[in-house]
Amino acid sequence: MTANTLFYIIIAIIVINFIIDKVLDAINAKHYNDPIPEALNDVYDETEYKKSQAYKTVNYKFSLIASVFSFVLTLGFLLLDGFEYVDGLARRFSENPIVIALIFFGIIMIASDIITTPFGYYKTFVIEEKFGFNKTTKKTFILDKLKGLLMTVLLGGGIISLIVWFYQITENQFWLYAWGIITIFTVFMNMFYSKLIVPLFNKQTPLEDGELRTKISAYAASVGFNLEKIFIIDGSKRSTKANAYFSGFGSEKRVTLYDTLVNDLDDEEIVAVLAHEVGHYKRKHIIFNLVSSILLTGLTLFILSIFVSNPLLSHAIGAEEQSFHVGLIAFGLLYAPISELTSLIMNYMSRVFEYQADDYAKNTYKAEPLMSALKKLSKNSLSNLTPHKAYVFMHYSHPTLLARIKNLMA
Repeated sequence: MTANTLFYIIIAIIVINFIIDKVLDAINAKHYNDPIPEALNDVYDETEYKKSQAYKTVNYKFSLIASVFSFVLTLGFLLLDGFEYVDGLARRFSENPIVIALIFFGIIMIASDIITTPFGYYKTFVIEEKFGFNKTTKKTFILDKLKGLLMTVLLGGGIISLIVWFYQITENQFWLYAWGIITIFTVFMNMFYSKLIVPLFNKQTPLEDGELRTKISAYAASVGFNLEKIFIIDGSKRSTKANAYFSGFGSEKRVTLYDTLVNDLDDEEIVAVLAHEVGHYKRKHIIFNLVSSILLTGLTLFILSIFVSNPLLSHAIGAEEQSFHVGLIAFGLLYAPISELTSLIMNYMSRVFEYQADDYAKNTYKAEPLMSALKKLSKNSLSNLTPHKAYVFMHYSHPTLLARIKNLMA
């Protein structure tokens, strides 16, 4: 196989993925105006449903413009040998492979951020603002960008440096060391993300003693779940949309409730949502997802180790010299179909887990408050009640609201 053949394969993958995504988006958009299923008639009134339809339509059009722009830019960058240019630029500053890789990825990351920031700004301050969701100030938006950039430089740069270093020392065996580093990092972040990273962006406060905490504690005790760390996060700082999540293991496990969730739901509904999150823990879903992620990372790195030393990878996207960092980009583009397949499998498993967590909440607490909570959360986020089945299959990590309600009613 020649470098030109590999280049055209990469182009074909990008084009086919784009076409599939846009076709699915279009099919899904045709169902925005479908009548509301009978089981969900109490979610929206006529005015609210029209608002949700308008919100979906605006987001669809915006997403189409943003994705077409990204698609054209990616193809143009490849056709004009952009990676070769950036690689040559990085090599002007150093001959050290680690420094070259850091500069290479740094340039791409910063350029990408500069290009995508206007889209993020428009999404936040025009679309989300228009439909009453946005609570983000311009100051918070800028600070989030700067903090995210700093974290990427420190954490991402550190991991890339170690991986390139291991590659220079061990070559094809580097994947084992890289896998070990990423595994340690993944487990650490699962354990301490809420404690170390979240405070950089949000304020978390322990749930105060009172009726809600008493009900939560009583439920946790009834299912033998030791839960002392319950936090409220100031999600309203950025959006009116609500959420809740479970994180950590052992002594670090905690439940975090958005303040918007606490404001939107009554106590019974909050406990039902919490019961759902406890269900994920009891059913070992968090462990499964963590282990699956680690195994998939190992598989990806192993396959990478087989091909990354082949100069064809670097040459395929225009680089004259074989280099690990350029080969990594080419591999990522070629690996997209496999990544899409694993994503489909993980999304399917995630939907199964959501049903299991719902069943756990229904069996250990009550189905009714969970159903009313899900309906309220869908209403308050103007979510799509009639997505196309193909779109759900490809993109949804959670079952549709209708499917969850039917499952809870069974």
